[in-house]
Order: sequence, then structure tokens, then C-alpha cells
Amino acid sequence: MSQPSPPPLVLSLSFLFLLPLLPAASASTSAASIQSLLLSQGLPGGLFPESVKSFSLDPNGLLEVILERPCLAKFETKVYFDSIVRANLTYGRLQGLEGLAQQELFLWLPVKDIIVNDPSSGLILFDIGLAHKQLSLSLFEDPPPCKPQGDKVVITKKGGRKSMGFGSER
Repeated sequence: MSQPSPPPLVLSLSFLFLLPLLPAASASTSAASIQSLLLSQGLPGGLFPESVKSFSLDPNGLLEVILERPCLAKFETKVYFDSIVRANLTYGRLQGLEGLAQQELFLWLPVKDIIVNDPSSGLILFDIGLAHKQLSLSLFEDPPPCKPQGDKVVITKKGGRKSMGFGSER
């Protein structure tokens, strides 16, 4: 004879006791994990550089990525990453970005949003406030190396104000 199965409530309670033993889904120290998270959200895995130390994602979708240090990477143009980058993560979007700027001509402009509307188009949209820049998704397949830079990065903000984003390292 087979034994009767335990009622569903007993199974649910036993799962609750095991829950603290599972690794937290909201934090990680692996750059590969941030890639997996981005891919699961319809974004390319190489949006953040190799120097990711850790990241967290709260229940409201606030993503915080901590890098080893501020640095410069190159996709199509130079991109500045502060040591902490924050954004609201939803499917196909990083909105309200803080800590990320892109060089356009001789200006450093803050990146406000990164959007993939249609992955089949092969394009990703960078909203830099004054304009939207479409780039090939293939540029963001792998995390770029991110190097410290000796020059100062001056980020131009709305209204012509400027802020220092990168100190000289000599």
C-alpha cells in the first residue's frame, strides 16, 4: 500500500523552513550573475564592465551595481562608469540611470535610460537627454574591460551645469 501524501500546507511550511538556506536572489558578487540577470530581463549581458564587484536588486526593481572603482569602457564611444551605478530595472529597460555617462564629441552626457524595445531589431537605445542614440546590440554581448583614466571626466548636466565625475589618477 502506498502512504498518503502530506497535505499541501505541510509541504508549504517545510519550504518556508528551507528558504533561509537558499542563496539570496537579490545579491551577488559575480559578474556572470549580473549578466544572467540582464539577459533574463531582455537586456544584453555586457552592459556592465568586467569589474563588477557586486550588485543588488530590491523588490521594487532598483538595481544597484558596485564596481571596483570608477572607470572608462568603450562600446562605440567611451562610457564612464561611476563606482556605483543605479537604475530601475524592468523588462527591456534600465530607467533613471545614475552613475553612467557617455562621451559625445567632447562632452560627457549622463545616460538616463537604456532600452531594448524589440530584441529582434538588433538595436539598443541610449537616452542621453538631448538625443536618443541607437547602437547595435552586438556591441553589448560581452562585458567590456574597464580601465582607470588619468583625465578628468566632466559630466554636463541639464541646464549647462557640470559635475566632476572622475578624479585624476597619476
